Amino acid sequence: MATEKSMLDHINELAAEEKQLRSSTHTHTDEDRERLRHLEEQLDQAWDLLRQRRARDEFDEPTDDVQERPVGEVEGYLQ
Repeated sequence: MATEKSMLDHINELAAEEKQLRSSTHTHTDEDRERLRHLEEQLDQAWDLLRQRRARDEFDEPTDDVQERPVGEVEGYLQ
């Protein structure tokens, strides 16, 4: 089971890669745009998983069975 620190480290790595790609001065290729889309989805999933764990922890519920939700579900949330 991932720890909160390892989850935050993973989120920071994804965010750093996203920032680097977005700040690149070259014209983005189709591959770059696809990688950005994938990074955004991974970040949304990672944040969702972290929020699920924190919510369960707050109410003293087990966090061992928290699962990453599918991209379609996470991306469909209203902000």
